[in-house]
Amino acid sequence: MSAAERGRIGIDALLERVRGTYDRVSPAQAYAESTAGGAVLVDIRYQALRERDGLVPGALVIERNELEWRLDPQGSHRLPEAVSHDLRVIVFCDEGYASSLAAASLHALGLHRATDMTGGYQSWRAEGHPTTGPADT
Repeated sequence: MSAAERGRIGIDALLERVRGTYDRVSPAQAYAESTAGGAVLVDIRYQALRERDGLVPGALVIERNELEWRLDPQGSHRLPEAVSHDLRVIVFCDEGYASSLAAASLHALGLHRATDMTGGYQSWRAEGHPTTGPADT
């Protein structure tokens, strides 16, 4: 096996590795932290999923390809909410996979309190937390 081949890992191993670097939160924990005002929920799902399934009220919508630019407190394209590297960010995607990689990327930018939500939007909705949109009808 070549050195390049030894350095390769699959996505499952990568997810396990990055998830081991921070504590993930459940939908119930995410709800509690966001309603207490201590955390910003960030929805990274693409538009078609948001249109199909609905939204989490109060969550920032930042599609995955813009996440780092919008949340980097030192970035020129940051959102007003991106005030500090101490910001508590809870990222979620549809089922809790892409959000793990997104949280790891935010850690690389120095957002050391960033995490993701287990099970993503689908678990949030299944647990009965507030949503708005098509899934409500």
